[in-house]
Amino acid sequence: MVTSSHEAAHRIFQERPELLSPVFRVLGVPLPEKSDVEVLTGDATEFRPLERRVDSVLRIESSDGTKFLLAIEAQGRRDPEKAASWTYYLAFLHAKYDLPALLLVVCRDRATAKWATGPFRTGIEGWTALSTHPLVIGPDNAPVITSAAEAARNLALATFAAMTHGKDRDITPILDALATALGSVELDTAEYFSELLELGLGDTQARNTWRNMMSVGTYFPGRGTIVEESYLKGRTDGRAVTIIDILGMRGLTLPDGVRERITSTTDEDTLIQWLERALTATAVDDLFVDEPPRATTSSEDA
Repeated sequence: MVTSSHEAAHRIFQERPELLSPVFRVLGVPLPEKSDVEVLTGDATEFRPLERRVDSVLRIESSDGTKFLLAIEAQGRRDPEKAASWTYYLAFLHAKYDLPALLLVVCRDRATAKWATGPFRTGIEGWTALSTHPLVIGPDNAPVITSAAEAARNLALATFAAMTHGKDRDITPILDALATALGSVELDTAEYFSELLELGLGDTQARNTWRNMMSVGTYFPGRGTIVEESYLKGRTDGRAVTIIDILGMRGLTLPDGVRERITSTTDEDTLIQWLERALTATAVDDLFVDEPPRATTSSEDA
């Protein structure tokens, strides 16, 4: 099943082709900084009963005149069928466009990345007819960017690196550096990379950490940027909605009385305090710690 994290892992190359040069440097493949990139269809279907699609296909012409195709696949787990598919993709693209073709596989875990390097051979014992050697970027070779200044120099690379390290235990410094870097750019740019990373992190704890970072004003104080855009929208109404969303994200069910208490509160300082508590709350009552209990009237009492 194709997921949002799967889509983000390969589409970032379509939308931010400047990412190709630093990634190719990591992989030890030369690619001039100035290269023209064209997005091609990923459809590799020849016959109607058999549908094959590559995640992304780019046609690249570097400043030195080198032309080649780059097929990009996001791979979340080992898949024995991919050996034949990847070999087919490269052969098909080479035949269709009469250009050399490379395959880049993006992985978010080390075991999958190790497997994806191949080589994947086609033939019989004693004779290899075809051998497929993917380029693989994963947690072991993707850069670890924990400096906000470095992240700011290449937001696309910093975002991609954060995606790739999404399953690392100690990802918080990486996310912190990117969040700080996004605090220094225009709203549209910050919003784009923030949302792209959230999609790319998929169903991980890192995604929750990132969403929490984006829900408080630590990284974008007073700039009218992405955090304040969601966090301050509608002032108190926006804060109340954010608190409820965060509690829901943490798996907490809000009784009607608590929901009404949050949405009816107009004191911004109180809402900010509740918002901060919501980020770590394990129970709804954690929101109101140190506050006197409120009398509530239930429908049964009425």
